[in-house]
Amino acid sequence: MPRKKKAHDPFFTNDSRKRQKQNKKLDEDEEEDAEIESDFDEDGFFAGGGGGGEEQEEEETGAEVRKRLAQDLLQRVRKSAQKGEEEEDDEEEEDEEGARDSLVAQKLLKEQNEESGRVRRSLASRVKVSGDEGFRVLAKHRHSVTAVALSEDDSKGFSASKDGTIMQWDVNSGQCERYKWPSDSVLKSHGLKDPQGSATRQSKQVLALAASSDGRYLATGGLDRHIHIWDTRTREHLQSFPGHRGPVSCLTFRQGTSELFSGSFDRTIKIWNVEDRTYMSTLFGHQSEVLSIDCLRKERVLTAGRDRSMQLFKVHEESRLVFRAPASSLECCCFVGNDELFSGSDDGSIELWTVMRKKPIYILRNAHALPVDSMKSDQKDSEKLPNGNLENGYNHPKDHHCLSVFSWVSAVSVCRNSDLAASGAGNGSVRLWEIESDTKDIKSLCNVPLAGFVNSLAFAKSGEFLVAGVGQEPRLGRWGRNPEARNGVSILPLKL
Repeated sequence: MPRKKKAHDPFFTNDSRKRQKQNKKLDEDEEEDAEIESDFDEDGFFAGGGGGGEEQEEEETGAEVRKRLAQDLLQRVRKSAQKGEEEEDDEEEEDEEGARDSLVAQKLLKEQNEESGRVRRSLASRVKVSGDEGFRVLAKHRHSVTAVALSEDDSKGFSASKDGTIMQWDVNSGQCERYKWPSDSVLKSHGLKDPQGSATRQSKQVLALAASSDGRYLATGGLDRHIHIWDTRTREHLQSFPGHRGPVSCLTFRQGTSELFSGSFDRTIKIWNVEDRTYMSTLFGHQSEVLSIDCLRKERVLTAGRDRSMQLFKVHEESRLVFRAPASSLECCCFVGNDELFSGSDDGSIELWTVMRKKPIYILRNAHALPVDSMKSDQKDSEKLPNGNLENGYNHPKDHHCLSVFSWVSAVSVCRNSDLAASGAGNGSVRLWEIESDTKDIKSLCNVPLAGFVNSLAFAKSGEFLVAGVGQEPRLGRWGRNPEARNGVSILPLKL
């Protein structure tokens, strides 16, 4: 009987296959370990004396690595040596360049501090006006000039007069370009409202203007109770802002923005966004007409009115500071810096203020008095008042007409962030002043002749010239007249 074959047991076959796989896997691991060991010994430190072909290849690779590292080190040494030789050769030049860089950094830091108002520029001590040079006519108007303004780069200026003429002129060449008023239908499409009260037509008389910092917009305001926005590049009318219930008497842009502040005879100050062509808000506080306005980079606006007060509105904080003037009325005001203010009154005096006090810290009386005897107009130390104020000449009726309309200080201006100031009236001259930061007083620099009523003043940002708007009549009325004056814009070059 034939023997039967044993049945195939899958247990043993699987076990043998598993053992084969494990053995195969162990062999592969040993080979990998051998390769890893050979890689680890690539620098030949642990190499034996067997000298196989595989070991020779690894030794050659290590030699190549050492050669490459040696070459890199040699290149670094050569570069370092070359740099040392260049430094020795150019040592003096580098010292000079370092000194120049330090001076440039100091100058830029100083300019930044002066621009921000932290440090005041000393210009008054360096200003010189020669006897031969004085005011010269830059642009002519048919009627009295009421306002002047300069662009941010001092290259061009703007002026307006009582007859509604708006002109743009170049400072260097004096070339003038006139703005043309559009038709009534175009003005109404731009936002102009119908005349109010007994008026039958809109008045074109301009009392104030302001130019934006970017040089794109010009804002004008006058008796028609509207604010008109113009494009300075095309000299075209863009928009009319209604809202004031009285004549618009003063305008100013906040530096570096398109934010416009307007003051009016309706005793309010309104804020506009010229870029968006929108009304923003209204500031209240004055009890009479607002006559003058000024603003720096901060969101603070300074105003002066006929209520014998000057007010500083902090727009963001929604608060205000009220400064009471001893004069009968403040006609004009401006910022000296962020913390000091400068103003002129209708009694012929100019005042210096600080935000820490509600009264002037210094008053100079009779700044534009009319002397009968010019020999008596010199200053003397004995002419100081008991309170420390300085009289500008003899306060005697037969010597000065101190209460005359010609002695009203109608315009003041301060060169931005400096100690140089100017004031104008109708007595036939413009006076330059030095504002002392240490002693907190005002010193006279020079008296430059200019016939007529000085209704507006504007300093160049660089302090190289002063622009004055002159007329035969005052800006806001006809209570005085000088027929010998020439209506127009005059410029005074200043040597620093």
